[in-house]
Formats: sequence, structure tokens, C-alpha cells
Amino acid sequence: MGDKLPSIRRIGIMGGTFDPIHIAHLAIAEQVREAFGLDLVLFIPAANPPHKQGRKVVPAYHRLMMTQLAAYSNPCFHVSKQELERTGPSYSLLTVRELQERYGANAELYFITGSDTINELHTWYHIEELLKSCHFVGTTRPGAPVDKEALVKCFGRLAEEKIHFLAVPELEISSTDIRERVRSGKSIKYLVPAAVEAYIIKEGLYQ
Repeated sequence: MGDKLPSIRRIGIMGGTFDPIHIAHLAIAEQVREAFGLDLVLFIPAANPPHKQGRKVVPAYHRLMMTQLAAYSNPCFHVSKQELERTGPSYSLLTVRELQERYGANAELYFITGSDTINELHTWYHIEELLKSCHFVGTTRPGAPVDKEALVKCFGRLAEEKIHFLAVPELEISSTDIRERVRSGKSIKYLVPAAVEAYIIKEGLYQ
């Protein structure tokens, strides 16, 4: 990605470990892009996820490559390795600051995450500053309610102005299940893009 792009005004941020990235990640990103009129969605693999300390993840270059393979076919999807090039925990606030520097003050950033994560926002690093810097889109599904009253109680007007919700189809796909299926010798076809499946097999990941 080059210098600031003045034509880009609404940018989705899809962060995650992506160990591995799967079809549900892509489907959610596309639905949010369409619903909120985003110019692009940035997939940003985390180098050192602060909420996953203690769990071993595959090396960052594998997760980056799988994410690039998965995003390639959608012209509105881009992959950033900015968190992989930064030392220390992959705090979202630092990522947002870097994106504001890259795209300019007029760009609107939309952080895409699940409803379970939205309920835990109070535990995030400097969350009030983060909410002032970008929007959050919580994707909701049956059986995973969002405590909107608690959000308003915790964040006040910031919750009402900066936290949005979008109902998405329930796709029972998880990276944990995919890793277990690979270890068990089961098929992961149609759970991940074909190119990601081929990469996992070729590199012997999750064995």
C-alpha cells in the first residue's frame, strides 16, 4: 500500500489471529463492507494478540500468507502487515493511530468484531481513546446477545455514537475447529478458501 489515498474515506478494520482465516471471516467482512458503504476492508493479522497470551499460534508469516491468499479475489479486501512489523503486543489503538496517519484525518475507520468481543470492550487497552478514534461494528447472531445497556452505562454517548450492530447469518465455523479437523485428518474443504486449504496441506500446518 502506498501513500495516503484521498479517495478512500471509509475503511473497515478486520483484525485477528487468523490461525487460520476462514470463510466466515470473509463473509462477515463483505457484509459489513456493503452495509456501511466501506471503500475497503483491511485484514490485519495480529503478531502478538494480547488476549491470546499462552496459546501457541503458527508463525506470523504463515498467517499473513493465508490471509493474503484468502483476500486476493476481492478487490475491496486488502491485507496489512503493520502489526507484524511492530514489536510488543498488537494493541488496536496503535494500529488505528497508524492508519489515521496513513489515510488522513478525514478517513472514517470501522473496527469489525463479534458481539462477544463488544461485550468485553471495557477490558481493552485505552478503550475510550480508541472509541473516540474509530467506530466499532459488532456483528450479532442468534444466541450471542449484546448488553447494550451495559455499554451505554460504561461508555455513555460514545457507545451510542460509535458502536453499531449488524445481524449476520450464523456460520458455525471456527479456527479452533479447523485446526482440530486438520489434526484429526478430517476435511476442511469449503470451510476455508481453496487456496488456504492447499497452503495448509503443503506447509503441513496444524499437524
